[in-house]
Amino acid sequence: MKLWLAPLLVSLCLSAGLAGAQQTKESQSALTPDAALTRLKEGNARFAGNAPTSHDWAKSVAATAGGQYPFAAVLSCMDSRVPVEIVFDQGIGDVFSVRVAGNVVDDDDLGSLEYAAHVGVKLIVVMGHTKCGAVKGALDDVELGNLTGLLGKIKPSVSAAKCNDSHADACVDAVATENVRESMREIRARSPLLAKDIEAGKLELVGAIYDVSTGKVTFLSK
Repeated sequence: MKLWLAPLLVSLCLSAGLAGAQQTKESQSALTPDAALTRLKEGNARFAGNAPTSHDWAKSVAATAGGQYPFAAVLSCMDSRVPVEIVFDQGIGDVFSVRVAGNVVDDDDLGSLEYAAHVGVKLIVVMGHTKCGAVKGALDDVELGNLTGLLGKIKPSVSAAKCNDSHADACVDAVATENVRESMREIRARSPLLAKDIEAGKLELVGAIYDVSTGKVTFLSK
């Protein structure tokens, strides 16, 4: 083996080992918000590159039976193409996943995120996605039972994106991006508990868009 390859292989092995390591109270406590974000970015890179971590699910089930120590919480859409743990290549006990059509914010979502922060997560991600059906429904003024009120929460983002064509991917994706930012504003404005932790640097809040065509997550600029 060439000498210059040795350090690289060691580094790759260590990264793979850390990626598959089970979360513990100690590892959760030691992780910073920036490190938590890096962990998600690296996980998505593995997923999008079709090189996911090999998980021993039975071992993870046994290891988490007595408790859980997630490092992040993700508020995302219920879309079946966006399974949070898979697209970020995380295992059992790594992330809290809060899912609702259009990744909109209500009191139940806020309560779930406040609980996540209370038990130690360092990062909250609001993640929308391309070709979002809920966004298309808001653009088309769809009315369907309780869904009508949910889609109404996306309407401010339709106005902000300044477009109204549900058949144009660029418009749908622009509204989805604005909707992520709106949900982030709602979290800060409606949860003093989370806002306090964010301002203190104990917790980071970031936005992201998942591309259903490529598997890649793009994190929004602050």
